[in-house]
Amino acid sequence: MPVIYNLAIYCKMCDSLFMSRRDYPIELTINNRVFLKVVIDPHYEEKHAESISDEIILELVQLLNGKIFLPKSIDEDGYQYFTNDGLELNDKRYKLIWLLHDNEIYIGVVNAYRR
Repeated sequence: MPVIYNLAIYCKMCDSLFMSRRDYPIELTINNRVFLKVVIDPHYEEKHAESISDEIILELVQLLNGKIFLPKSIDEDGYQYFTNDGLELNDKRYKLIWLLHDNEIYIGVVNAYRR
């Protein structure tokens, strides 16, 4: 069962305080850094709940393991935003929007949907 963290900690991922983020333990390396959890913002559920789930998102995040990515943007607080379009899983293609921060051990999933 996922642990729900204080909403203020992950304020960059979702603008609604009524939506609960879910986090999952994971161990993978991205950009030569080790990450120990994935935090999934429920934003995807608003429009894409019929074609994606937390389980699919976790499998998509695993596809990032061992790779190097350049951020699409970096905000004033140091959050780095990434987009991977065309991730393939079970013969289906997905877009994953995620973030990292230099001072954190989590990968934040902002949104995900099927292409």
